[in-house]
Amino acid sequence: MEQLTQNLKNGAMRIVEVPFPMLGPNEVLVRNHYSIISAGTEGRSVSDARKGMVAKARSRQKEVQQVISIAKRAGVFDTYKMVMNKLEGPSQLGYSSAGEVLGIGEAVRGFQVGDLVACGGSDAHHAEVVSVSRNLCVKVPETVDLRHAAFTTIAAIAIQGIRRADVSLGDNCIVMGLGLIGQLAIQLLSAAGVNTIGIDIVDAQVEMGRKSGATIALNRNLDNISQIVSEQTQGHGADAALITAASDSNDPLDLAAALVRNKGKIVVVGRVGMALNFREFYTKELDLKMSMSYGPGRYDANYEEKGLDYPIGHVRWTENRNMQSFINLLHYGKLNIESLITHMYNFEEATDAYQMLLKKEETYAGIVLKYATEKKLRKTIKLETQWQEPKKVHVGLIGAGSFAQNVLLPVMKGKCTFAGIVTRNGKNSRYVSEKYNFSYCTNDSGKILTDPGIDTVFVLNRHNLHARNVILALEHQKNVYVEKPLALTFDELEEIKDVYVKNAAGARLMVGYNRRFSPFVKKIKKIFREEDAKSMNFRINAGTAPKEHWAHDPEVGGGRIIGEVCHFIDLAIHIAGATVDSIYAKSCRDSNDLHDTLVLTMTFGNGSVANIAYFSNGCDMLAKEYLEIFCHGRIAIIDDFQKMKLYGKRVNTFRPGKQDKGHRAEIEEFFSAIENGEPSPIPFEQVYMSTLATLKVMDSINSGKPIQM
Repeated sequence: MEQLTQNLKNGAMRIVEVPFPMLGPNEVLVRNHYSIISAGTEGRSVSDARKGMVAKARSRQKEVQQVISIAKRAGVFDTYKMVMNKLEGPSQLGYSSAGEVLGIGEAVRGFQVGDLVACGGSDAHHAEVVSVSRNLCVKVPETVDLRHAAFTTIAAIAIQGIRRADVSLGDNCIVMGLGLIGQLAIQLLSAAGVNTIGIDIVDAQVEMGRKSGATIALNRNLDNISQIVSEQTQGHGADAALITAASDSNDPLDLAAALVRNKGKIVVVGRVGMALNFREFYTKELDLKMSMSYGPGRYDANYEEKGLDYPIGHVRWTENRNMQSFINLLHYGKLNIESLITHMYNFEEATDAYQMLLKKEETYAGIVLKYATEKKLRKTIKLETQWQEPKKVHVGLIGAGSFAQNVLLPVMKGKCTFAGIVTRNGKNSRYVSEKYNFSYCTNDSGKILTDPGIDTVFVLNRHNLHARNVILALEHQKNVYVEKPLALTFDELEEIKDVYVKNAAGARLMVGYNRRFSPFVKKIKKIFREEDAKSMNFRINAGTAPKEHWAHDPEVGGGRIIGEVCHFIDLAIHIAGATVDSIYAKSCRDSNDLHDTLVLTMTFGNGSVANIAYFSNGCDMLAKEYLEIFCHGRIAIIDDFQKMKLYGKRVNTFRPGKQDKGHRAEIEEFFSAIENGEPSPIPFEQVYMSTLATLKVMDSINSGKPIQM
């Protein structure tokens, strides 16, 4: 299949052949017939991408500060490579389409293959096949033209703005900004019996507003615009105003405040300047409201990713029900969408459509991309690879997110042969495949797991999928590298243990506990004897992760204890050089109850003890990781894996030049073990113990007691 992509570094756009997107359990796989270009949102994205680096930096001050912070820890060169990888990677465009159902996730009900549907959200991009959440997908009856149904998501934005305005039959409502959303808003308001006043700065858009059904349509630059609106509203002013314009200026908000009546409502749908005219808002007691995209459910992972609906008795109009209401209006012939279609392009001409947008030489509203639905599509893409020196280790990747692209793949390059890759999104598979010379990219993880040409599988996707993929890979006698955590539950861990013992037949299982491979820790292991008792104190200034981040989701990420604290539990086990006897943990209970600020104490069979303080309630002014190890009159202090001080008869400082958390050495030792037929660098017993101890941390927190291992 093909997809339209954009390079964020230079704005270059191209249509590339990519694998099908992966179909999640709560998703619907759809072959697009039509998709709509949102001239405002997408036009701004394309324009921003074509700006120079300085202009990009000026418009993204928050991101620049984040980059500076990373550079202080990781070094300028590594940070530069990370930023370039982000900018050079393909981004997708589009969020409103319609087509035919090709497949249904196992948890989806109410759809079947062959249904015609309208799709929304960032996954409803310009591509021949998309995979969208069931709550961002609505059925389209045969009575509705699919070209018109493709406008559903954009129309839902207008519908949500109207609902926020709470206008009714006979009210007067201003629509300020007569782009596509504004034109749709006029038609929707008119269908509801609301008198509409359209305002725009472009005469052609004003004229289109009249044709869309506006009671009156005005150019904003008219000297007597206030008088005209006053006369139209019998001297009272409009009951409400929808701002659907896109401008950095405060003028749309100021004008709306001047034109609505006392106690009127202003709803911001577009992106405009928000410096309020205090006197106008104060003396009129105006209500200012924001309208969030398609409606309730937007940006809620439970709703959009897991498919959990809001009860209609509590939330009458969700984003899905807003989409349905638009389809119903089309079915009953209440709207004239055909009049809004100003341009139609075949999908292969999509780049021409964006060029037309950027030139701004034509009047446009609805820009439709049409797909060749009779074309045969390929799910797996074989690539023409460049010659590379044969390597003994042949790798298949399952997942390739930012960590894989910025940290692991650059280290792996040149040390193995890259065979196949699968990611959730086809464009990422294709990008990584081309950059690292993979033989093929696919949407089928089973192909990676069963490919006889692959001897080593890297499992790098979200945490809830780790155990399943590890088990399948071991059953096929593959070597496995899995990013932490190994498992989310005790049952998963025991199943992995059983499969490893029964089926591995010499295969190596490696978990990404990279810190034990850092040069600092290796030096400590040489200095301190294995049998000696150590006292360890680890302070981790982890920083806050938003409550809605997938890592906190117990079903997907498992929480930060399982996902991150496991690193330091493993490191303590490695430095102690002994088995864990007990774990005792207490968390700082905050309003979110996330257990991501905690202190835990570990005791070991050789008398060692470790105190791990993991804090999410600090600030990034302090270094992230500070480790102290005490043993027989000597002390080792590791400061954020950038330098280490050894205290004994004298003080020695070990500073390798940049932060080194052991990623490179970890991969090199893993590959070396495979090539030389040696055991995994981390014995399975320690992998098992680290995971078991991590899982028991929550038992200790919940019981308030130490847990014996």
